[in-house]
Amino acid sequence: MPSKLSVWYNKLVDFNVETLFSRKREPGPPRTVFVNEPLPEDYYDHKHRVKKEHVYCSNQVITSKYTVLTFVPRNLLEQFRRIANIFFLAIAILQFFSIFSTVSPGLVILPLIIVLAITALKDGYEDIKRHQSDRSVNYSQVRVLKGGEFRNENPMAGKSKTFVRGLVPNFKRANKKKGLSDSNVDILQHGAPPEGVHTQGAELEHIPTTTEEHGIEYDDGEPVEESGGLFHHHGASRKPHWKMTIWEDLRVGDIVKLMDDEPLPADILICATSEDENVAYVETKNLDGETNLKSRSACAALTHLNTARACADKHSTFRVECDRPETNLYRLNAAVVTPDGQKTAVDANMVLLRGTVLRNTQWVIGVVLYTGEDSKIVLNSGVTPSKRSRVERQMNPQVFTNLLLLAAMAVACGIVDAVLEQHYFPLDAPWLYGDTQGDDNPHINGLITWAFALITFQNIVPISLYISIEGVRTCQALFIYFDKEIFYEKTGQATLARSWNLSDDLGQIDYIFSDKTGTLTQNAMVFRQCTIAGRVYKGDAVDEAEGVVPVGIPEVDEGRPSDSKADVRTTSSASPPSAKKSSASSSSTEAIADPLSAGAVKKAEHVLAHFHDSTLAADITAAQEAVSGSGEDAHGQMLKGFWTVLALCHTALVSVDPHSGAIQYKAQSPDEAALVQAAADVGFVFRGRDREVLTLQTPLSGDAGGKYERYELLNILDFTSARKRMSVLVRKLGEDGEGDGKVYLLIKGADNVIMERLRPGQDELIRTTEDHLAEFASEGLRTLTLGYKVVPEAVYQSWVKRYHEATVSLDEREEKVEAVSDEIEHDLTLLGATAIEDRLQDGVPEAIADLKEAGIKVWVLTGDKLETAIAIGHSTNLIGREDNIVIIRGGGEGHTPVYMQMLNAVEEFFPESGILQEDGVGLDESTQTGGYPLQRINTGVSSLVGHNNGDRPGGFVLVIDGAALTYALADEKHKQLLLLLAMQCEGVICCRVSPLQKALVVKLVKDGVGAMTLAIGDGANDVSMIQAADVGVGISGEEGLQAVNSSDYAIAQFRFLKRLLLVHGHWSYARNGNMIINFFYKNIICIGVLWWFQIYCAWSSQYVFEYTYLLFWNTFWTIAPVIGIGLFDRIVDDHVLMAMPELYSHSRNHEYFGNKLFLTYMFDGIVQSAIIFFLVLYTYRSTSSRPDGYDIYQYEFSTTMAIAAVMAANLFNGLNTHVWTGWIFFAVALGIVLVWAYTAIYSVIAPGWFPTPIFGNDHYLFRSAYFWFSIVLVTVLALLPRYIAKAYKLVFAPSDLDRARWIHKIDPTHDFSKDRHGGLAEVSVSHRRKHSLGRHRPHLFHASRTDMSTGMRSVNRGFDFATEENGIAMQRMQSHLSERHQAAPAKRKRNASNLMQSFSIRRTLRRKKHGSQSSHPTDEPSSSPLHSPPPPATHPRS
Repeated sequence: MPSKLSVWYNKLVDFNVETLFSRKREPGPPRTVFVNEPLPEDYYDHKHRVKKEHVYCSNQVITSKYTVLTFVPRNLLEQFRRIANIFFLAIAILQFFSIFSTVSPGLVILPLIIVLAITALKDGYEDIKRHQSDRSVNYSQVRVLKGGEFRNENPMAGKSKTFVRGLVPNFKRANKKKGLSDSNVDILQHGAPPEGVHTQGAELEHIPTTTEEHGIEYDDGEPVEESGGLFHHHGASRKPHWKMTIWEDLRVGDIVKLMDDEPLPADILICATSEDENVAYVETKNLDGETNLKSRSACAALTHLNTARACADKHSTFRVECDRPETNLYRLNAAVVTPDGQKTAVDANMVLLRGTVLRNTQWVIGVVLYTGEDSKIVLNSGVTPSKRSRVERQMNPQVFTNLLLLAAMAVACGIVDAVLEQHYFPLDAPWLYGDTQGDDNPHINGLITWAFALITFQNIVPISLYISIEGVRTCQALFIYFDKEIFYEKTGQATLARSWNLSDDLGQIDYIFSDKTGTLTQNAMVFRQCTIAGRVYKGDAVDEAEGVVPVGIPEVDEGRPSDSKADVRTTSSASPPSAKKSSASSSSTEAIADPLSAGAVKKAEHVLAHFHDSTLAADITAAQEAVSGSGEDAHGQMLKGFWTVLALCHTALVSVDPHSGAIQYKAQSPDEAALVQAAADVGFVFRGRDREVLTLQTPLSGDAGGKYERYELLNILDFTSARKRMSVLVRKLGEDGEGDGKVYLLIKGADNVIMERLRPGQDELIRTTEDHLAEFASEGLRTLTLGYKVVPEAVYQSWVKRYHEATVSLDEREEKVEAVSDEIEHDLTLLGATAIEDRLQDGVPEAIADLKEAGIKVWVLTGDKLETAIAIGHSTNLIGREDNIVIIRGGGEGHTPVYMQMLNAVEEFFPESGILQEDGVGLDESTQTGGYPLQRINTGVSSLVGHNNGDRPGGFVLVIDGAALTYALADEKHKQLLLLLAMQCEGVICCRVSPLQKALVVKLVKDGVGAMTLAIGDGANDVSMIQAADVGVGISGEEGLQAVNSSDYAIAQFRFLKRLLLVHGHWSYARNGNMIINFFYKNIICIGVLWWFQIYCAWSSQYVFEYTYLLFWNTFWTIAPVIGIGLFDRIVDDHVLMAMPELYSHSRNHEYFGNKLFLTYMFDGIVQSAIIFFLVLYTYRSTSSRPDGYDIYQYEFSTTMAIAAVMAANLFNGLNTHVWTGWIFFAVALGIVLVWAYTAIYSVIAPGWFPTPIFGNDHYLFRSAYFWFSIVLVTVLALLPRYIAKAYKLVFAPSDLDRARWIHKIDPTHDFSKDRHGGLAEVSVSHRRKHSLGRHRPHLFHASRTDMSTGMRSVNRGFDFATEENGIAMQRMQSHLSERHQAAPAKRKRNASNLMQSFSIRRTLRRKKHGSQSSHPTDEPSSSPLHSPPPPATHPRS
């Protein structure tokens, strides 16, 4: 049970200054937003002022800590959290009383003022940069509806006055024309709000910030009004228009217009968009970390508000009733109420959140619902914290120890002095003559002596220590900034320390919490490999700079209308449409706008390279020339089927790049874009979708340019996390636009899902494909398995009726749709599988492997789905090849409760860990519900799992999703079990987590384990996590800069984190720790000499030295060596630390600073002070050192003590330095030279100039043998114990650091990478990890997985696919297909024919006849991309 004193002390230490100055406020009550309506009377109080609860916060977002008014009190409070500063202030105040004064009181307090001022200037400078970035974001501009009869009466609170203009007069609003900032480095140094920095897409300069017409824009087609026209009034237009307004002036109830690639300034309800069905697309990776675009739709009741004139019409009035602001990103309940009283429901799919970016949508008009601190992204962010390093926190108890020692010394002096005075005063002691005054008598003098003792021994807590630490940390920040090894040449970005006081924390990191997208990955895909009919195509090396790949254009008949074009965007909104360009397009652009005429394919966004494979090209050529029924022909049919599935089974759309005239695919996720583009690169070019008709160019039909094939899209069975597959049903159309009667099911999905739905008779192909999948997965690639089947028309017609009935069912619709979908997704023919690389940031796998080697545990916290997170875990080395994955899922009915899943995991995998014996861990009535026993899942090859599943040598990795975390973080019992389970695992991956959950996980480890944590990310969704961690690192590379705004360190690439921790962190912690304990030592040796003198001065607190020697002790004599240690000491060279990550364990285990070292050095100082004092004292007391026989003067022998103490202290500091450079030699020698020179000069200054108590000392001092002999003797004797101890340790018990230094000394070219894993000494390395890194394993075994929610075990083969599930766009497309299926079949065929005519491809489109066609009597075989189920050798052509 902790004592009351320790509880009080912990409360004092944990006191958070932010609680006094926090700007955070509680979210307000439910609100009603009035648009073009006056406020109701009940919104006003009796004085006709709007009630406080109806006043909304401004859209101003401030991440800075100080204002001009709060800077002084808040900064002083932060600085006086240091116990030493309180002590220095008390001592300074004490000396303002004349009885205690030693020198001028102003001079006494000056050092403290200097220390406080320098620290305040540093903090102020950092915060001014935050102010500048706040303004750069708050002064971004957005189009707001003005003019006409529109009015907005929703009350808003006033903006905060930060007075930054007065501090930074050169920051002008005019700079906003440049974009959000002048340069990346400027943004990094400033630190803007989370969503403030525009990431990718349009260049910053393309974001409109001003217009020529006084910041006024009109809708397209409306004339721009002349200045001074009829509607102008005092220079402002009264006609409805869009006015460029800064973000912080945005109000709740404003109607705004946003353009493509612009960030959202607030939480906005969509009224209308430029796209079909009023759909908009947003990039949400700054919120949830997901890379795929999300579709949002407009509120049905507001779709008429599509122009400024319509929005400003006096009849366009409505109100929006909203819930109170909340942190849940995925929940929003509101309703639009029109004047006639009708209510239209509003949910999260109709709202664009601040922090997202509008993509692939020309414009959106919306109403502002939540601003500033009420927006969801800000609610998920924390207050900018005032972080203190661990070393600084550890110093407080050490300073407190020294203060207790000081108090004991002062009390001892006071008591003994009082006793002696009261004993000798009655004996008429001459030194007590006149001690009869009220403030000078034996009864009060003990108290006076106590106070004097506090002043005499005050240097036991050196004020110069803190200013030295600040200076050293500032230089260490500069060392990081100028380190070329962590400078990103591609962007010219250096690593930047934004918080200068945390450098030593970098050397003590136990846990790293990393985001995925933009941090570990580039959010870019590369189609790497594929397996088709048992053959692997690994792809040729390609130039990623290659932007456009030419594709042939099939020849068409002369009769084709030249002006007819396929509208690739007509009504389909299943995925993001291409951005609509302005009407000012050139004639050349118009000439190539038809995707059927495009002769090239351009890389899709987020796809890094085209796919080329010479072997595949040769196989396609062989298939073109193959004889029917031959092996090449059979393989050609499989090739055609494979690439046709990729080219048609998706929801991507086609656009034509106006600059290059090439096709560019627009998809909701990079995965889908990479797959469709790879098919086009091979020659299977998806040419577009016109409602339900798909056009495909295939090289296996027609001549060199191939041939167009058309398919009628019948149904889409959408991808979901539960289904893990996507299917489309298509009917191939003849050249006359009529169907040929054959329906094909094309499917792609997870390997286990596809394999269990295959028709019998494919065992050999299944085994080969599974081997290839395991190989792909072992390389960290994301896999998809492809298949197809031919569906007879009668079967399809029967099935589609049941499917339609399921889709319109009112009861259990999802379950019925899934059941009907499963009916047709069976008896599939396996085609092959794809392997896509989710391109990692450069050097990520190596960096993570080395960080794990250093003993750091890496956790990944991402908003992506579980499969994506696991795939990245494999590719980044977070999950080893022989690791066991334990999955904890949250779910609804039918799933095991989260607590039971965690308990089962402990019982199954960690029965001997002792967790089950922990207090509070166990079952209760609420958790005793039936769970699933662990079992195998049949994946087609049962032997893959094996008997040792869960016992493989690679250790365990815990994977837990956001739904499970909601329960696991709900109460202390769940949190305790989660933490205990996670501690048993080598790594943890949290997927589908919200920004707030990221912060809670960090706090769970930080508070529950007491470990040093580091969080790294690049998005606004990482801000809370970065603020919660001990050290926050922001990625500031080519794209996202959001996390930098709240970070302590800004790096351009994740790989730089390795050097930042292993080198700069290790060095900084070793330097700072060594400097601080040497600082305490050098002061205790001085105080010790003063203390021993009290025995001989009646404990009167008198100085043994002349006062100036004490005054200059910390400023001249002994300051240089400790500063030299802090700046230039190297525990070992940087290339050794990089080559041997395990050396970081010395730093991580706090070997360079702690109470043990502190007490050791304090004891060393006390012993050395005794040697110096007593040896010198008794040397001089034995016989006079003067040749005339006179007794010695006090300052004669005490000066010898002072010089000896300075030499001993400086040389001792040098002895504790690990590398002697020129700077160290200079630092050690400086104080010694100064004290000798000062003694010589000060001794010859005559008293006529100013009082000089040691005038003439040189005449006696330097001529005395005692002087020279004493200095040499006591210095050697004082250093001897430490020297012997170091020599013994180096010879008989060397550490691996000692060995590394010795090897580097005798062989500077030694390759230390060969000494990893304990090559130098017995370095603690995980036994299992050590073997798994280097040992080959059977490639089929790849990280067994145990899903604790279902009890199922499986082998991971790399499946992953990302897309929006149940999105608005997909719902609209499903609705169109459903409406079409209600029509009669004959009518459907007529419609298809009409569609094909509008597609403007002539009916005479066919390939030319060749001489080799004699063996192919008809074109029918090549018109079908797929074949029926019989064995490949005898596949009949369709």
